Amino acid sequence: MSDHFVWSERLGIYIPYLTMGWEQYNYCDQIGIIEEWEFVRGSIPDRIMVFEHVINEKQAELNDEENFERSCLLTYEIAEYASRINELQIWYRMNQELESRQHS
Repeated sequence: MSDHFVWSERLGIYIPYLTMGWEQYNYCDQIGIIEEWEFVRGSIPDRIMVFEHVINEKQAELNDEENFERSCLLTYEIAEYASRINELQIWYRMNQELESRQHS
């Protein structure tokens, strides 16, 4: 990845890290960033599926859990993974914003 992306441990993908406003990048840099982002963006549905699988496992565990404190922990973990999915969905839609800016 170029200097325009940083690794997100939370999401398990590279995310854009732009040090200037989009309009300040020259056309070639914009195209390069979009191309790199398309590569990353293509992996997002797979990451979402992994997180959904983890949520399903934790929900199954929660259904059988009788310890209140453990139930609270599982609920927190489920919410955390759901938050990650939401964030990934936001990043997935980022391409549409970059494309529309590119054509403006």
